[in-house]
Amino acid sequence: MRVLIQRVTSAKVTKVTSSKIKKGNSEEKNIGKGLLLFVGVGKGDGEKDAEYLAKKVYHLRIFENKGKFDMSLADIKGEALVVPQFTLYGNASKGRRPEFTRAETQKRSKELFDYFYDCLNELIPCKKGFFGEKMKVELVNDGPVTLMIEQ
Repeated sequence: MRVLIQRVTSAKVTKVTSSKIKKGNSEEKNIGKGLLLFVGVGKGDGEKDAEYLAKKVYHLRIFENKGKFDMSLADIKGEALVVPQFTLYGNASKGRRPEFTRAETQKRSKELFDYFYDCLNELIPCKKGFFGEKMKVELVNDGPVTLMIEQ
């Protein structure tokens, strides 16, 4: 399981429907200061991986305090926007088109993505992207700070 973390001052994910963006509570999710998390599930990942990464994200000290990375999402009481992204398991080392053979099946990926979300949501209020849908993601990266963690 991989999580690409971006520290943000704000982020938004919008579900794209028939090449038009519809606005409304069910089609758009927004957060303020916090973390935008892109989550990919690989073959063989399980619930323990999701639990570990949710706790890791929550306690990861990547917010500044007096110029040092010394505060976590827990400390700042920030928000998290969790977006599914199977392309984190893309491999473009050969040829000109990436292959995704290391990504988990869609059904299992959704189960583990939802489980990761639920684990993190127990620790801090979160919002979730749209699994299996085309999305537009907007963010204001704070720093910029971008990290990849995996289990």
